[in-house]
Amino acid sequence: MGDADVQRALRKLARLLDEIGVPYAIVDGMAMNEYGYQRVTTSVDILLTREGLEKLKAHALGHDYVEKFPDSRGLWDTEHGVSIDVILAGEYPGDGRPKPIQFPDPARVAVRGAHVALVSLPILIELKLASGMSAPHRLRDLADVLDLIRSARLPIALADELDASVRNEYRELWQAAQTEDIESCP
Repeated sequence: MGDADVQRALRKLARLLDEIGVPYAIVDGMAMNEYGYQRVTTSVDILLTREGLEKLKAHALGHDYVEKFPDSRGLWDTEHGVSIDVILAGEYPGDGRPKPIQFPDPARVAVRGAHVALVSLPILIELKLASGMSAPHRLRDLADVLDLIRSARLPIALADELDASVRNEYRELWQAAQTEDIESCP
């Protein structure tokens, strides 16, 4: 499985969701790519409501998709060999515990990218910051925000659009992103 397979699986899934009228938003690595930070990812992470997931399963299972395991919310695209990870609206990022930021209803926050719907940039950053700040095993989410700030040259003023609970973390990462990496040899 390569990047082309993941891209094809993403577009196929997006077409199906559009056809059956299920609001969705791409999150995590694929959304990062859309916003200007090229990150290798081997799965499609998609935000759905519980009702959207049920409708997707009703239309997809048996047609190039199988459940990862019985009653799983994750799917497997058998045509492209790609994992589809479903994140449900209303859940909390990172440690899963209640916090000011939770996964929103995709119908409310999705913006249309070149080929698919994805979470808006401020929502993506809020989710990644909340995840990385609350779960030590999710530090990659903080690094993703730092890398996105650098690659997309995001302004510090974006902090004003973020939830107060993550605003200072964004500002700290923005400051860190202003420092040039100095390559050194041992």
